[in-house]
Amino acid sequence: MPTNYELEIEAGSRIARAAGQLALQMRKGDIGTESKSDESPVTLADKACEKLIVEELTKAFPEDGLLGEEGASREPANGRKWIIDPIDGTRDFIRGTGAWSVLIGLEEKGEVVAGFAYFPVHDKLYWAAKGRGAYCENERIHAQDVSEKSQALLCVNGFSFLYRFPFAKDLVTWLSGFWAVRSMGGCLDSMLVSSGKADGWLEAQAKPWDLAPLQIIAEEAGCLTFDFTGERTIYGGNFIITVPGLAAEMKRFVGATK
Repeated sequence: MPTNYELEIEAGSRIARAAGQLALQMRKGDIGTESKSDESPVTLADKACEKLIVEELTKAFPEDGLLGEEGASREPANGRKWIIDPIDGTRDFIRGTGAWSVLIGLEEKGEVVAGFAYFPVHDKLYWAAKGRGAYCENERIHAQDVSEKSQALLCVNGFSFLYRFPFAKDLVTWLSGFWAVRSMGGCLDSMLVSSGKADGWLEAQAKPWDLAPLQIIAEEAGCLTFDFTGERTIYGGNFIITVPGLAAEMKRFVGATK
């Protein structure tokens, strides 16, 4: 099987854009907001976009598995699985900010090898494939070379969940040592790190579909990724993306053991 992922890049880019444009159109009407069992919101657009993504991926790669936030699930016949978040940032979508995105990642034998993050409001696609580098549209992106907190811009997401962690009592003091701190939306913040506009991203609560494309884009841009234990995984329930020079500081603060 070819390893340059040309077919996957073409299909993933095309499908992410199509789903994003569908969501934009649906945003003009009644989006039918409901609450899921975990009290997170879901709209008719979330469901319609996942349906579109699943149908198109199935046509292109019928043997690949599927895992979607809104229920898509199919075991792979070949060790490959597409991980889908049709609208990442549903609250932003509902409120009409531009911070929401369409996320699609490809996992192969347990490792994410391609990913796409499309921001429909800005018509901007971030993407990466293993060994191919990371891009914003057709422009290669790279992480910054920063190693001092006092020179670093940190992004934090999931403030309402951070109280669960032992380091929460020290959070404000720790944040005060950074050059700047921002919280503009999970996927958006992570793309800022991957494109060299920020230097670290701490995410308190996330599922695999929130993280799959973000991991490969970040790593291909030169970042390191791990959960709060220090494990390089998208299944830990939380996540950090950081420039290499800040990795030790990030691990120290969250108490990572690996």
